[in-house]
Amino acid sequence: MAESVKVMIPEEEVSKRIEELGKKISEEYAGKQIHLICVLKGGVFFMCELAKRITVPVSMDFMSVSSYGDGTSSSGVVKIAKDLDESLEGKDVLVVEDIIDSGRTLYYLLEILAKRHPNSMKLCTLLDKPDRRVRDVKVDYVGFEIPDEFVVGYGLDYAQKYRNLPYIGVVEGVE
Repeated sequence: MAESVKVMIPEEEVSKRIEELGKKISEEYAGKQIHLICVLKGGVFFMCELAKRITVPVSMDFMSVSSYGDGTSSSGVVKIAKDLDESLEGKDVLVVEDIIDSGRTLYYLLEILAKRHPNSMKLCTLLDKPDRRVRDVKVDYVGFEIPDEFVVGYGLDYAQKYRNLPYIGVVEGVE
């Protein structure tokens, strides 16, 4: 059976929630500049949309990380494939993710970034799967809390497909 995608969160709802997050972040960072860090590749769609809705000055940087383990599950030990271009020292940092599930990779990534002496560091994710959490990660801004289903769209992919969907969907028909 070929896979298909069923809409979980429609485009309008995603856009409305990102608008709300942008407003809240702008209020909390009033008078400051935020340095957004996107975790590639999935986070780029969300971060760009979020940045457009933040009214305080923003700067951006990008990281590509992977975690490796026994091949079937993540150990959470982070390998940095593309590091940041700028120093974090003294900056108010907002790490932007597409989805947080086990929390392993993000736990180690935040530990690494904290050693770079930002003024402050918070975490924003479009999607949160708290039922899958195995490492305690404080998420400051959450777009949507979702059940443990395989989702795509808005940057999330299945075998590099579906990232460009303007909504969050559930992949069906995958073995």
